[in-house]
Amino acid sequence: MADTISSRQNPFEAWSKLIESTMKVQPPMFTPTGHAGEGGKDPWLALIDQLWRANPYSKLLPIDPAEITRAFQRIWLDALNNPARAWTNYNDFAQQYAQLMIGTALKFWGGDQHVSPVVESEKGDKRFSAPDWQQNAVLDALKQSYLLAATTLLKTAEGIEHLDEHQQHKLMFYLRQFLDAISPTNLMFTNPQVIHETISTGGQNMVKGMEHLLRDIKSGQIKMTDTDAFAPGRNLALTPGQVIYRNKLIELIQYAPATGQVYAIPLLFIPPWINKYYILDMQPQNSFIKFLVDAGFTVFIISWKNPDDSMEEITFEDYMTLGPLAALDVVKEITGSHKVNNVGYCIGGTLLAIVLSYLTAQGDKTANSATFFVSLLDFSEVGDTAVFIDEPQITYIEGQMMERGYLDSRSMATMFNMMRANDLIWSNVVNNYLLGKEPPAFDLLYWNNDGTRMTREAHSFYLRNTYLENNLIKPGKIVLKDVPIDLKRIRQDVYAVGTQQDHIVPWRASWKITHLVSGKVRFVLGGSGHIAGIINPPSKGKGAYWVSDKPAASADEWMEGAKSHQGSWWPNWLEWLKPRSGELKEPPTLGSKAHPPITPAPGTFVLEK
Repeated sequence: MADTISSRQNPFEAWSKLIESTMKVQPPMFTPTGHAGEGGKDPWLALIDQLWRANPYSKLLPIDPAEITRAFQRIWLDALNNPARAWTNYNDFAQQYAQLMIGTALKFWGGDQHVSPVVESEKGDKRFSAPDWQQNAVLDALKQSYLLAATTLLKTAEGIEHLDEHQQHKLMFYLRQFLDAISPTNLMFTNPQVIHETISTGGQNMVKGMEHLLRDIKSGQIKMTDTDAFAPGRNLALTPGQVIYRNKLIELIQYAPATGQVYAIPLLFIPPWINKYYILDMQPQNSFIKFLVDAGFTVFIISWKNPDDSMEEITFEDYMTLGPLAALDVVKEITGSHKVNNVGYCIGGTLLAIVLSYLTAQGDKTANSATFFVSLLDFSEVGDTAVFIDEPQITYIEGQMMERGYLDSRSMATMFNMMRANDLIWSNVVNNYLLGKEPPAFDLLYWNNDGTRMTREAHSFYLRNTYLENNLIKPGKIVLKDVPIDLKRIRQDVYAVGTQQDHIVPWRASWKITHLVSGKVRFVLGGSGHIAGIINPPSKGKGAYWVSDKPAASADEWMEGAKSHQGSWWPNWLEWLKPRSGELKEPPTLGSKAHPPITPAPGTFVLEK
């Protein structure tokens, strides 16, 4: 170190070289839950991680202290290398902070109560919605000081040079995680709602909050909803139907007709295998399945098995053959239809695209049309998900799966929750532990908490061929059952839905399907996010959607030409689907001689924990 920091050197230059040398150390590998892998070599970051893991909160809060430390190392190093830019950012901060203090003084001493804020929350940020944050001069100053510091740090990080796109994205993501964590709304003595609750209950909220904390530490996850309020078959997944086929990977459910006549061409739903199918059949008032059955469609849906360690050798090819391919044969046999309209949700849509290419290569014309809900085919732009998907991360995940035979559902859930930390993590910390309240009963959050495990072979194949290598858009790069997969073989009419605020499948990425397949594509942009933007029944009268069938060179160009409509996009899909569903006829029986009913819906696989 004496050689590094010489008295003859400029001190800024010396510190810059010292910090830069630490940045060259191989970074540790992290799982989506934020724990360092054994490959980590930086002793300082490893120590920080070990200290955090010794904290009981680490079992609940997906804070990655080593990644946050690395983010601040990069910011500090950049400040040393670019002191002029750092000084400009500091000067801007100082000027705004002085303006904030002047405004606060005016409010505090009874002067102008209508001083314009120096900085405001981002649109949709609900953390500072309580009136005290605006009406109380001290709290308003605290709020604005936090927002100003956060804005300055993010602006500084955005200007850091010599980072590739992945490094920049990762830096900004973990910096935001840190800034979300230190919000004054998350602390007992700076959250006015908590202060009021403590006074009104005589501190009972803190007693109950500690009970909730110990309960959640024991279970290993934050309780986000009343888990006793719902259950499939009791008040969720109630649309009448029968399991009419089962193999080691799926149960196939056929729903009972609700109309005297039905469309001749049936519907097959392929939901994601990382969640349970009943997102499409929640309570009767927001059930997509019931909506379609009531509209005269014969509906089938795949319910995936929740894998255990005995299924570690199940491959991605098995998901194709035992999943959609097996289901299509059964659907055709029961209904007598040679055609099937197919719907894929999220990664169920990715699998559907592969199946469509495979069937075309085999000369099979079963697939009549295809609908994709928030599905990725081109994985070049995956939003915040990219933070968790790189070679070291996948290698570590594969190591975990090698030990267990599967990937625990909580790892995936934690990753998705981190993308909306304020809504899905910190709001629950405040509600459960500071206010001492039980989380409310919310069906979508119950489903979100009811995840499934991933088989080792299939999940590794999926991650590497999609997120890591983006092989699906490379004709022939993926080969399944000796058939090269080429998306241009998809010549069916396609209806594709993206959602405006989707953190998992950015809508501009889902729009790319319009250029990847050969069939005619109608792309629809719904409001809200990955789940609420899809499960938006017309009866609610909420939301909006945008539609355009005109070709466009880019997603932004498409948006410029799209027409806005109020309400749910579901009726628009029905208008598109009905002309592609054949004539009306007598409903088919539930099951057949070859595939008799096994057990009533929702079946048994969906109940497995």
